[in-house]
Amino acid sequence: MERRVSLITLGVTDLQRAREFYRRLGWQGQETEETVFIQAGALGLVLWSRAKLALDAGVPDERVPDGGPPGFGGMVLAHNVRSPAEVDEVMATARTAGATITCPAATTFYGGYAGYFADPDGHLWEIAHNPGFPLAPDGSITIPDFGPE
Repeated sequence: MERRVSLITLGVTDLQRAREFYRRLGWQGQETEETVFIQAGALGLVLWSRAKLALDAGVPDERVPDGGPPGFGGMVLAHNVRSPAEVDEVMATARTAGATITCPAATTFYGGYAGYFADPDGHLWEIAHNPGFPLAPDGSITIPDFGPE
């Protein structure tokens, strides 16, 4: 398994408010299908509905009262790979290492193949093959141009 983070997805409660906040920081993004993609060096920052992100990851979007066990943190780290077979390999390695599979790998709504797991502290990782986000030889990712907004 190559060591890299391809995308950081932040689950937001108000997409336009979040997009405007990052725009004011100088982070220009492009929106497609109710998702904002921002190129951030060799990786991408994604702003997406918190509820949709939790559903996609197969975890409940519960905010736990103080002192309770940790709930969904509203963030997912993504490790993009070059093929669906590599998704399966990484998911199997994660399970063997002690991860909890929260959403088994399957074909996605965007035509890719992905699954999610939680590390022992509950941090979520998406392992994804997305043919629309090709990887450079060094594993870096470039957000594609989605056209005019």
